[in-house]
Amino acid sequence: MATCAAVAGCTSSSGIEQQWGDGKGYISADQIVSEIAPEDRGDPIEFDSELSDGTKITAADYQGKVAVLNFWFAGCVPCRMEATDLQAVSEEVSDDAAFLGVNVKDQPDTADAFTRRFDVTYPTAIDANTGSVQLAFAGMTAPNATPATFVLDPEGRVSARVLGPVDPSILRALVKTAAATPE
Repeated sequence: MATCAAVAGCTSSSGIEQQWGDGKGYISADQIVSEIAPEDRGDPIEFDSELSDGTKITAADYQGKVAVLNFWFAGCVPCRMEATDLQAVSEEVSDDAAFLGVNVKDQPDTADAFTRRFDVTYPTAIDANTGSVQLAFAGMTAPNATPATFVLDPEGRVSARVLGPVDPSILRALVKTAAATPE
């Protein structure tokens, strides 16, 4: 009996273990914001991908202004919850930032249905088949949760990462900070 009690005590779940075991199919974080000082940002992010309509894109297409990349998929509940907020912020900061959705799991038809449902007008890269955009962020600033949002400075370097649903006021501030990066 003592052994059973000791083993049972070790099997209680909390945190990430609960999320893995509940059948959600994803791991979500509770808005963990990381900002990176300009001198610590490293090299610009490089990727080649395709939008849901088949158009080829590269990271270079987003250099010169702030880029906001949001990693998501249609079945992700937090992704659904933040979709309208991301769209609103994309419209508010359009003079300073370009947004790109990065769908990590779905094919174009599913991704397009999601963007229509939530009135998302910025483009979506389909990363489910190649993972090329996700791999570009591997290492210190990996998209370790879904959703994950990255803010790149005008040089294409990671200025900030948000794991979990992003608060619109925080995202606006992160875009402003990235835009103010000295050249």
